[in-house]
Amino acid sequence: MADLKNVAPLEDFDWEAYANGDSKVETSREAQEEAYNGSLNKVNDHDVVDGTVIAMNKREVVVNIGFKSDGIIPASEFRYNPDLKVGDTVEVYIENQEDKKGQLILSHKKARASRSWDRVNEALEKEEIIKGYVKCRTKGGMIVDVFGIEAFLPGSQIDVKPIRDYDIFVGKTMEFKVVKINQDYKNVVVSHKALIEAELEAQKQEIIGRLEKGQVLEGTVKNITSYGVFIDLGGVDGLIHITDLSWGRVNDPKEIVELDQKINVVILDFDNEKKRIALGLKQLTPHPWDALDANLKVGDHVKGKVVVMADYGAFVEIAPGVEGLIHVSEMSWSQHLRSAQDFMKVGDEVEAVILTLDREERKMSLGIKQLKDDPWENIEEKYPIGSKHTAKVRNFTNFGVFVEIEEGVDGLIHISDLSWTKKVKHPSEFTQIGAEIEVCVLEIDKTNRRLSLGHKQLEENPWDVFETVFTQDSIHEGTIVEMLDKGAVIQLEYGVEGFATPKHLVKEDGSQAQLNEKLQFKVIEFNKESKRIILSHSRIFEDVQRAEAREAKKATKRTSTRKEEAPAIQNQAASTTLGDLDALAALKAKMQAGE
Repeated sequence: MADLKNVAPLEDFDWEAYANGDSKVETSREAQEEAYNGSLNKVNDHDVVDGTVIAMNKREVVVNIGFKSDGIIPASEFRYNPDLKVGDTVEVYIENQEDKKGQLILSHKKARASRSWDRVNEALEKEEIIKGYVKCRTKGGMIVDVFGIEAFLPGSQIDVKPIRDYDIFVGKTMEFKVVKINQDYKNVVVSHKALIEAELEAQKQEIIGRLEKGQVLEGTVKNITSYGVFIDLGGVDGLIHITDLSWGRVNDPKEIVELDQKINVVILDFDNEKKRIALGLKQLTPHPWDALDANLKVGDHVKGKVVVMADYGAFVEIAPGVEGLIHVSEMSWSQHLRSAQDFMKVGDEVEAVILTLDREERKMSLGIKQLKDDPWENIEEKYPIGSKHTAKVRNFTNFGVFVEIEEGVDGLIHISDLSWTKKVKHPSEFTQIGAEIEVCVLEIDKTNRRLSLGHKQLEENPWDVFETVFTQDSIHEGTIVEMLDKGAVIQLEYGVEGFATPKHLVKEDGSQAQLNEKLQFKVIEFNKESKRIILSHSRIFEDVQRAEAREAKKATKRTSTRKEEAPAIQNQAASTTLGDLDALAALKAKMQAGE
């Protein structure tokens, strides 16, 4: 219990009159109350006044504004100012001078809000440093309470270095500068980064002024991107481009470094004006080509990993930073240049042969087809003329079919060597790409690495038989299978085709033979060498007509001859009878005389 202090009574106070209810005493009391009220501040509801913090705890702040009672304000309204203490002056808004309980109702939040817009604009104009309370996260940044206004703090304006965890700032009171205000939409943008940039700028100038190319410094990995790594050199940032992280190929910088890692870097270049510093990490180690085995030479076998693929070839890393190119032409003995992706892919472990090696230029070419024997070295033994094989159709041309007997061994079947009997206009009528076809080796061109092949040679030449069947003037049944401007193609027996010109397609009634019509045809020409049979339908009845005409002509001639011979015979008989009688008589007499 608090100690009681002795207080001397007022000398001129009439206690007896007070006890008896003397009006004079009442009058004195009213005067005293009036004097007391006169000593208080004159305040009105909804006014904003300054007050003094006289007491505070975690939940409430007691503020004296010079009124007959003190106001109590929730401590949450001062969360933007964690340094608030007793004796500080704060602005408050008078909501009610006296509620039902006789309590003065104040609000610090409303006081700030009533003056906030003017304060924010003033802070922007004067570049004033203000305090704000980080309320929560939002898309792209944070929401900050500034003078009771919700301002936006972009993520890029929180600090000079990238922020990985925004949540650590929620609930903190920080200093800011107002950087932008949209008067129409009442939007405010603040920045904490702007407070430290000026200091950092001076620090950067000092650091850059001491930099030298080739200088080795220790730095901290600040940020990792797809194109490189940013290093904090103690107030200034430098970039290690992805190509300067390692002598080998790097797909992701995270394979080499990690965030907050301390590493040594070498300064490759810097720009005083743009404040750009190019750093290198791989330059701190010798170039792998310099450490390459001195005994390595052309013809040696090496193993490596495919690191990059292109249509024209693959880059194989045989040691970190040492790569060789396998051109697609060195992947197979085949002359069909395909895409390199048909042979290998990134990540494949391959064995190859060194084809060229240039240590000065740091270039190397490799081959994998050399791991197998060249099939053309002993082509005459493996594919002698006359031998039969199965090939795969690779491509068509108008004059033939390109096939592959095995990888690297190609050949051409000329269109004329596809069939003995069928007239092939285009190879696609006979076979298709990717199909297998039986072939016979006709010629070997080792210089150009090409075989001449045939398909029809797998069978006997049927024209030797046709020569005895389709003799000249023989008649055969045939079907018109194709009509051309110059005539028609006739399908005969044994699968052989003949040809007839339009004049030989005229029928006996004068009409022209039509497509798919089956008729009798006479062979008027057979050429075994050119495999040509010329036919005629018209010649059949024309020959008959000619024969009949000849017979008729002969018969007419015989009749005429008989008519002319009769008188001659008679005359001859008469002549013999009359003219020769004397001679005969003389001969008879002579014979008699001889007797």
